[in-house]
Amino acid sequence: MQSLFLIFISAFLVNNIVLMRFLGLCPWLGTSNSLGSAIGMSVAVIFVMLLSSSVTWIIYNFLLLPMGLVYLRTMVFVLVIGALVQFIDLFLKKNRPALYKSLGIYIPLMATNCIILGAAFLIIDYNYNFIQSIVFTLGVSLGFMLAMIMLSSVRERIDTADIPPSLRGAPIAFITASLMSLAFLGFSGLFGL
Repeated sequence: MQSLFLIFISAFLVNNIVLMRFLGLCPWLGTSNSLGSAIGMSVAVIFVMLLSSSVTWIIYNFLLLPMGLVYLRTMVFVLVIGALVQFIDLFLKKNRPALYKSLGIYIPLMATNCIILGAAFLIIDYNYNFIQSIVFTLGVSLGFMLAMIMLSSVRERIDTADIPPSLRGAPIAFITASLMSLAFLGFSGLFGL
């Protein structure tokens, strides 16, 4: 059984969900224009991911698996994640209108965010117990936050840099993202993970 520390480090750095598994690129590139929106999106993803992975683990292990309904996991997981994202959408709209406005279309897109669904599937595939799944989810979601903050910090500096016109906007963002991914490849041998 893997230690909780290794599960966390593996999910956070070694197998970073964005930079090594290339999941969640849409919100990563879409909301990383400013540090504020990157942090807001990251906190929302952390909240939704922790809740959804906990609920989907419980549903899978205590309902779907014992009843032989494993083939329904995708549908059930998508429904759970969609309901939680709707809750976040309503909460932010009422309590944090500035953050709600800055995140815009990306809040409803969290329902189809492949990071959240991917983490739920990886927990099942790795056969983690409940505590291990929470640690893994924290590692994945904080790894997403790390990638968001790193890219938003670089993009804020790029906005003031003298970039050739043909590279401004999306091209320089993709170049930056690829260089960040290459940098994270260096963690691949960490602890033999």
